[in-house]
Amino acid sequence: MAPSMLRAGPIHTSCRLSFRRPPSWKVPRYLQASPVSLGGIELNPDLRCVLVVLVAYLFAGTSFSADRNKVLHVASTNIETLDPQRWNDDPSYQIQFAIFEGLYEWDYLALPSRLVPNTATATPTITDDGRTWTIRVKPGIHFTADPAFKGARRELVAEDYVYSLKRVLDPGMQRGGSPVATDLILGARAVVDAASKPGGRFDYDRPMEGLRTLDRYRLQLKLTGANYPVIEDLITNGAVAREVVEAAGGDVRTRAVGTGPYVLKEWKQGSRMILEANPDYRALSFPESRDPTHAALVASMRGIALPQIGAIEIAFVDEATTRALEFERGMLDYVALGGEAATRLIEGGRLKREYAALGIGHRSVPNPYAFGLVLNMSDPVLGGMSHARIGLRRAVAKALDADELVKVVYAGQAIVMNQLIPPGIAGYDALWPSRSAYDPAGAMALLDRVGYERKDAQGHRLGQDARPLTLTLTLPSNASTSREFATLVKRNLEAIGLRTDVRMVPFQDAIKEVMAGRFQMFYGAQGGDPTGWIELRILYGKSPPTTNLSRFSFPEYDRAAEQFMRAATEADRVAAARTMSEIANNYAPFIPLVVRLDNWFVQPWISGFSPPVIQTHWKYMDIDVARQSSKRRGK
Repeated sequence: MAPSMLRAGPIHTSCRLSFRRPPSWKVPRYLQASPVSLGGIELNPDLRCVLVVLVAYLFAGTSFSADRNKVLHVASTNIETLDPQRWNDDPSYQIQFAIFEGLYEWDYLALPSRLVPNTATATPTITDDGRTWTIRVKPGIHFTADPAFKGARRELVAEDYVYSLKRVLDPGMQRGGSPVATDLILGARAVVDAASKPGGRFDYDRPMEGLRTLDRYRLQLKLTGANYPVIEDLITNGAVAREVVEAAGGDVRTRAVGTGPYVLKEWKQGSRMILEANPDYRALSFPESRDPTHAALVASMRGIALPQIGAIEIAFVDEATTRALEFERGMLDYVALGGEAATRLIEGGRLKREYAALGIGHRSVPNPYAFGLVLNMSDPVLGGMSHARIGLRRAVAKALDADELVKVVYAGQAIVMNQLIPPGIAGYDALWPSRSAYDPAGAMALLDRVGYERKDAQGHRLGQDARPLTLTLTLPSNASTSREFATLVKRNLEAIGLRTDVRMVPFQDAIKEVMAGRFQMFYGAQGGDPTGWIELRILYGKSPPTTNLSRFSFPEYDRAAEQFMRAATEADRVAAARTMSEIANNYAPFIPLVVRLDNWFVQPWISGFSPPVIQTHWKYMDIDVARQSSKRRGK
């Protein structure tokens, strides 16, 4: 291990360990901070402040050089962009966390997860019944070098977050802006409407009452109403430097200049990416946890200055079986596998003996995404709200055998799902029965009733106009389960007389087609957000089509969504989410089917690993280089 290099810097401390809020507000669980303990003893507030000051004195304002000999080898499906305000897929989202930093990040160990300060000095100060959020940025954090800075060290300041959040609102960006946030932030609607006019452009210099700096390090958000989920999503957005964005002509998908623990060294599209440790990154310590299941992990990492890993090599590998083989050879340091690929290493839900004997670690956790069938409400065959079209979509829902999907496609590594919110996420209804809606006889009877009773000579149903009726399912060709899923869906739908075609296209192309509305049915998911909002906004009428892929619009759903956003208790959130799930089941713009189980396998030379359920945290891991090298040499 290379010696750590210390450079002294200014010390900044804060003893505000819990944010100030109106007494009437009950803080959502994902915002709650855990009490601080030392040696199993919970500290009183005064002693906590002393501890914070001591830790700040020892570590804040210093930077450590990670060990360049420690190289983490991981795999991912291909990504589209490293721009933190342009991503539309989870692989891009996960990698950019290593380069860009939000004011807050999702706690590495907590489940359900909660927000903790990242570049912010403390949790937000929330006043005015939840309508005003004031946040202070830690002084002394700098962007990595870029020609746009003209040789000067560029400090991260509050204005960088104001600019970055305005990029989220910009309707001209790839994601189409954020209509909900636009209506929430005071003064944003006028700026966005002006940019949405023909020939209009977003004016980043136009003041917004609800998004502004108070001084060099403080920013403030003023809202039209209290809305925790949407603001939580906003304040995890990574900061970009305006001068870099403008120098790149607005497109920084490959010009990734952030303040995070890693910098982009190389990106070979479709092949690999290499990140190197940011030599100017501040020193960290491993997160604490009161969860007894984390006690050994936390103890093993206590006292280690982080980040330790000097480089990350990301191989873009679409096939899960290939990832499993590479892990077995020691060429990947950890891997997440599901379905048939996972059964290479597990049996009966447990790690096989031969792998356990090698010291390989295994954790199985529900994926925070509800996977299901997206149906295009603008499609002339499936879409619309007529009695016949609703009946057609509901028949599709009844025809899909989710139990068989779990058994055959996911090899038992999934859970049947029929609500919009997955387990472990705010709004999840634990009392909702998780059973398949599979009822082929009911599906056929429903089709007969709503005008699809006529059939051709082959037994396929005809449309109401007596013309051949064909449904087309779009799937990513490089997803490991696509072929098995296509076979199951085709068999299920043709069993009730619905002729079904399957169109396979590369993952990124599939995403682009679905976002543009060029599809009938698509199997996918949105989620990964502990607040539950990303999971629910997929059918919110005010969401842009890049989010509301179904193009669904229904006033009752929107009202329930707005109740969810205003909800002050978990019971209220569950009730609102239940209403939205019932509407989704009744009109079937999205048919929830399963939550996958992610099986995480970790090599014995990796320490500090916890399954990254929400957000990837490579900065908290370490590597025993000797053990890693020995395995790779003997491959």
